[in-house]
Amino acid sequence: MGGNEHRQIARDSLFLMADLRIDGVSGDHRVRVRNVSAGGLMADGGPSVQRGALVWVNLRNVGWVEGTVAWVQDSRCGIAFRDEIDPKLARAPVSQGDSTSRYARPPLAFAATKHLRKI
Repeated sequence: MGGNEHRQIARDSLFLMADLRIDGVSGDHRVRVRNVSAGGLMADGGPSVQRGALVWVNLRNVGWVEGTVAWVQDSRCGIAFRDEIDPKLARAPVSQGDSTSRYARPPLAFAATKHLRKI
């Protein structure tokens, strides 16, 4: 495929943090994910990478995804995933095990004591 053939793939524009591992480089590195599609993402920040480098990205609600650096420009890079993902999972809030909105739940102190202190 040519370089511009992937530009037609639908992308979800978003801003979230992810961990990046680079083959041959020790440690995890925090990057900002600017957009994500089923086939890849654009990351900003983190260490400089080379085009063609093997990488893994830890996306929330998805987990570690293997990919290859497709392009690099300044502090941004494009990563093409080895296998497609569901990009809507990365956008979804992290599951807390309780379907009640965190804004609708009582504060932890109140939930633990079940009463209010008189002042």
